[in-house]
Amino acid sequence: MAIILKPVSIENWYECTHLKVKPEQLSVFPAPVVYWIAESKYMDDFELRAVYSEEVLVGFIVFCTKPDQDDNYWIPAVMIDDKHQGKGYGRAALKVLIQSIIDSKCTRIMIGHRPDNHSAGKLYESLGFTKISEDLIDGEIVRLLKIG
Repeated sequence: MAIILKPVSIENWYECTHLKVKPEQLSVFPAPVVYWIAESKYMDDFELRAVYSEEVLVGFIVFCTKPDQDDNYWIPAVMIDDKHQGKGYGRAALKVLIQSIIDSKCTRIMIGHRPDNHSAGKLYESLGFTKISEDLIDGEIVRLLKIG
Protein backbone atom coordinates (compact mmCIF):
# COMPACT_ATOMS: atom_id res chain seq x y z
CA MET A 1 0.00 0.00 0.00
CA ALA A 2 1.55 3.27 -1.13
CA ILE A 3 0.60 6.05 1.26
CA ILE A 4 1.77 9.60 0.63
CA LEU A 5 1.46 12.48 3.08
CA LYS A 6 1.13 15.73 1.15
CA PRO A 7 1.08 19.20 2.74
CA VAL A 8 -2.37 20.76 2.87
CA SER A 9 -2.14 23.54 0.31
CA ILE A 10 -4.13 25.83 -1.94
CA GLU A 11 -4.54 22.86 -4.30
CA ASN A 12 -6.09 20.40 -1.84
CA TRP A 13 -7.40 22.24 1.26
CA TYR A 14 -10.98 22.43 0.01
CA GLU A 15 -11.07 18.73 -0.85
CA CYS A 16 -9.72 18.03 2.66
CA THR A 17 -12.70 19.88 4.18
CA HIS A 18 -14.99 17.23 2.68
CA LEU A 19 -13.36 14.42 4.66
CA LYS A 20 -15.62 13.16 7.42
CA VAL A 21 -15.96 10.42 9.98
CA LYS A 22 -18.95 8.11 10.30
CA PRO A 23 -21.92 9.69 12.12
CA GLU A 24 -21.42 7.36 15.11
CA GLN A 25 -17.80 8.58 15.40
CA LEU A 26 -18.67 12.26 15.88
CA SER A 27 -18.48 11.86 19.65
CA VAL A 28 -14.88 10.61 19.42
CA PHE A 29 -13.73 12.90 16.60
CA PRO A 30 -15.99 15.95 16.87
CA ALA A 31 -13.80 18.60 15.19
CA PRO A 32 -14.16 18.76 11.41
CA VAL A 33 -11.08 19.12 9.22
CA VAL A 34 -11.90 22.78 8.55
CA TYR A 35 -11.39 23.42 12.30
CA TRP A 36 -7.85 21.99 12.16
CA ILE A 37 -7.05 24.03 9.06
CA ALA A 38 -8.22 27.20 10.82
CA GLU A 39 -6.35 26.38 14.05
CA SER A 40 -3.13 25.74 12.12
CA LYS A 41 -3.17 29.38 10.99
CA TYR A 42 -2.73 30.43 14.64
CA MET A 43 -0.57 27.60 16.00
CA ASP A 44 2.87 28.10 14.50
CA ASP A 45 4.02 24.53 15.18
CA PHE A 46 1.03 22.69 13.65
CA GLU A 47 1.65 20.91 10.36
CA LEU A 48 -1.17 19.46 8.31
CA ARG A 49 -0.92 16.54 5.94
CA ALA A 50 -3.44 15.13 3.53
CA VAL A 51 -3.24 11.34 3.40
CA TYR A 52 -3.30 9.91 -0.12
CA SER A 53 -3.45 6.37 -1.39
CA GLU A 54 -2.12 6.73 -4.91
CA GLU A 55 -3.97 9.89 -6.01
CA VAL A 56 -7.05 9.40 -3.83
CA LEU A 57 -7.45 11.56 -0.72
CA VAL A 58 -8.29 9.20 2.16
CA GLY A 59 -7.47 11.10 5.34
CA PHE A 60 -5.90 13.91 7.28
CA ILE A 61 -3.20 14.23 9.97
CA VAL A 62 -2.09 17.08 12.25
CA PHE A 63 1.31 16.95 13.97
CA CYS A 64 3.60 19.35 15.80
CA THR A 65 6.98 20.32 14.42
CA LYS A 66 8.40 21.50 17.74
CA PRO A 67 8.61 19.58 21.01
CA ASP A 68 6.75 20.67 24.13
CA GLN A 69 8.60 21.54 27.36
CA ASP A 70 9.11 17.82 28.07
CA ASP A 71 10.62 17.15 24.62
CA ASN A 72 7.46 15.41 23.35
CA TYR A 73 6.31 15.76 19.76
CA TRP A 74 2.51 15.58 19.53
CA ILE A 75 0.12 14.19 16.96
CA PRO A 76 -3.13 16.06 17.75
CA ALA A 77 -5.34 14.51 15.05
CA VAL A 78 -5.51 11.47 12.80
CA MET A 79 -8.60 11.00 10.67
CA ILE A 80 -9.48 8.61 7.87
CA ASP A 81 -12.56 9.43 5.80
CA ASP A 82 -15.60 7.27 6.48
CA LYS A 83 -15.48 5.75 2.98
CA HIS A 84 -11.89 4.58 3.46
CA GLN A 85 -11.84 3.27 7.03
CA GLY A 86 -10.88 -0.31 7.78
CA LYS A 87 -8.44 -0.59 4.88
CA GLY A 88 -5.20 0.00 6.80
CA TYR A 89 -4.73 3.61 5.70
CA GLY A 90 -4.54 4.98 9.26
CA ARG A 91 -1.82 2.51 10.24
CA ALA A 92 0.15 3.12 7.05
CA ALA A 93 -0.13 6.91 7.36
CA LEU A 94 0.99 6.84 10.99
CA LYS A 95 4.00 4.67 10.10
CA VAL A 96 5.04 7.19 7.42
CA LEU A 97 4.53 10.12 9.82
CA ILE A 98 6.34 8.43 12.71
CA GLN A 99 9.33 7.69 10.47
CA SER A 100 9.52 11.31 9.34
CA ILE A 101 9.33 12.52 12.95
CA ILE A 102 12.05 10.02 13.96
CA ASP A 103 14.21 11.31 11.10
CA SER A 104 14.06 14.73 12.77
CA LYS A 105 15.83 13.20 15.82
CA CYS A 106 12.71 13.00 17.97
CA THR A 107 12.74 10.48 20.83
CA ARG A 108 9.18 10.87 22.22
CA ILE A 109 5.87 11.06 20.34
CA MET A 110 2.57 11.66 22.14
CA ILE A 111 -0.93 10.98 20.86
CA GLY A 112 -4.35 11.09 22.50
CA HIS A 113 -7.79 9.67 21.87
CA ARG A 114 -11.21 9.78 23.46
CA PRO A 115 -11.90 6.89 25.87
CA ASP A 116 -14.71 5.45 23.69
CA ASN A 117 -12.49 5.42 20.59
CA HIS A 118 -11.41 1.82 21.10
CA SER A 119 -10.24 1.34 17.51
CA ALA A 120 -7.81 4.27 17.85
CA GLY A 121 -6.52 2.89 21.15
CA LYS A 122 -5.89 -0.53 19.62
CA LEU A 123 -4.19 0.99 16.58
CA TYR A 124 -1.89 3.19 18.67
CA GLU A 125 -1.01 0.28 20.99
CA SER A 126 -0.17 -1.91 18.00
CA LEU A 127 2.26 0.77 16.82
CA GLY A 128 4.04 0.81 20.20
CA PHE A 129 2.26 3.70 21.96
CA THR A 130 1.74 2.97 25.66
CA LYS A 131 -0.80 4.58 27.94
CA ILE A 132 1.01 7.03 30.24
CA SER A 133 -1.70 7.53 32.87
CA GLU A 134 -5.05 6.20 33.98
CA ASP A 135 -6.22 9.82 34.34
CA LEU A 136 -7.66 11.59 31.31
CA ILE A 137 -5.87 14.68 30.02
CA ASP A 138 -8.27 17.16 28.42
CA GLY A 139 -10.81 14.33 28.15
CA GLU A 140 -8.41 12.00 26.34
CA ILE A 141 -6.30 8.94 27.03
CA VAL A 142 -2.72 9.96 26.27
CA ARG A 143 -0.18 7.53 24.87
CA LEU A 144 3.59 7.74 24.40
CA LEU A 145 5.89 6.21 21.81
CA LYS A 146 9.53 6.15 22.94
CA ILE A 147 12.09 6.00 20.15
CA GLY A 148 15.49 4.46 20.75
